[in-house]
Amino acid sequence: MSAPHHLLLIDDDPILGEQLTHLLSQREYRVTHCLDANSGFQRALEGDIHLLLLDVRLPGMSGLELLSALRKNTTLPVLMLSACGAEEARIRGLQHGADDYLAKPFHPLELVLRIEALLRRTGLQSANLTHCLQVDSLSFDPARVELKVSGTPVELTPLQFRLLWLLAHHRGQTLSKTYLYHRLFQRDYSPYDRSLDMHVSRIRRKLSGAGFDALRLQTQHGKGYCLQ
Repeated sequence: MSAPHHLLLIDDDPILGEQLTHLLSQREYRVTHCLDANSGFQRALEGDIHLLLLDVRLPGMSGLELLSALRKNTTLPVLMLSACGAEEARIRGLQHGADDYLAKPFHPLELVLRIEALLRRTGLQSANLTHCLQVDSLSFDPARVELKVSGTPVELTPLQFRLLWLLAHHRGQTLSKTYLYHRLFQRDYSPYDRSLDMHVSRIRRKLSGAGFDALRLQTQHGKGYCLQ
């Protein structure tokens, strides 16, 4: 039997933390709860965490500030939790490197399903990302979840890595948003959901910063995305 996934919850609400720890432990997850950003940040870097549940509002350092700092060191999958349900807050979370976003209050079952989906899509072996891939100056190493441009590492979240790998694997083909939403998010595409657009935008910026022509990651309006 495989060891349980280890989840890190960073939230300053001790009651919610106790409730979520109990809920997720019943689902056979191992849960560590940190009440502040500093201790949570250090715990996240210790290397044995599979997924981070991160509250936006934390004392001392906000969840978004923590996430920005974390993304300089790790591609750990992050599900943000926030009482701010506005679209701008959700977009800010994705811009800072979150893989998914869930507004409080949420149904416990939805949290569990989001966690399961995120663990599935960041478990690269289940997505048939089993071999290294080279596309011009782009080098993909799924075992390390590592992308290099001309030998220089480019930091991507696991979801962003998987998205770009799919586009590179189908180079020259347009992958529809419907297809990508099912592969990446395990949900139907909605024209009001801009999660995919935000991740593509971040990938473009990172590729451009590494010297790769980001215009090769094309938006085919009304269709989807294509890597030329």
